[in-house]
Amino acid sequence: MSVAGKVILITGAASGIGKALVEGFLADGAMVMAVDLDEAGLAALSGDNLLAHMADVSDAEASANMVLLAASHFGQLDALFNNAGIGVRARVTEHDPVDFERLIQVNLIGPFLAMRVAMPMMAAQGDGHIINILSRAGEAGATGLGAYGASKAGLYTLTRTAAREMLGTGVRINGLIPGPTKSGMNPKAPQDPADVYPTARWMVETGADGQTGRVFWNRQEYLMFDEGNVSFSREIA
Repeated sequence: MSVAGKVILITGAASGIGKALVEGFLADGAMVMAVDLDEAGLAALSGDNLLAHMADVSDAEASANMVLLAASHFGQLDALFNNAGIGVRARVTEHDPVDFERLIQVNLIGPFLAMRVAMPMMAAQGDGHIINILSRAGEAGATGLGAYGASKAGLYTLTRTAAREMLGTGVRINGLIPGPTKSGMNPKAPQDPADVYPTARWMVETGADGQTGRVFWNRQEYLMFDEGNVSFSREIA
């Protein structure tokens, strides 16, 4: 299968992993709606099959409108990447409650808001793939990543639950772990954002081999919360 002609909605699309996904899918012939709050970052994106749209994914009305716009503009919605996210490093006792709440709103409530609109739409089509960007921080308990880790652990559970609720509809809902990737929160990470694209493309091309409720990293299934993955002695971003 090919991603050519697929309609793909990507949040957090103006920089980092989101931007790399936009560029990769456009280069491979997909039709892409890129969503972000960064107007300048969106303006820097280009492509014949690109629709750039400013929206706050944590706002229920804005989130619903972006999903509906993607489907109406391109005629369908084949894949949704809930990639938008923020990260704040702070110990639990030092974390500003306002910052903690904002992070949860973007990283966890944002995907929920998009999914609740996209799921019935895709079910009516009889096909669709929702891919949530996860992190091993959700299972690691790394110092300073309490809010970020909690958001990703919650998103994992939401992914699993939504996948179960969509069984038999043709809609697949999976998680993608990028691995340590360069970003504002992790500037020394060994991996460039573009390195995430091959796995993202594979998931759209194959539907992750038809699986749902799973997590994938480098085109292989990753078992979250497996005791062999992490320990308190390891710091995983």
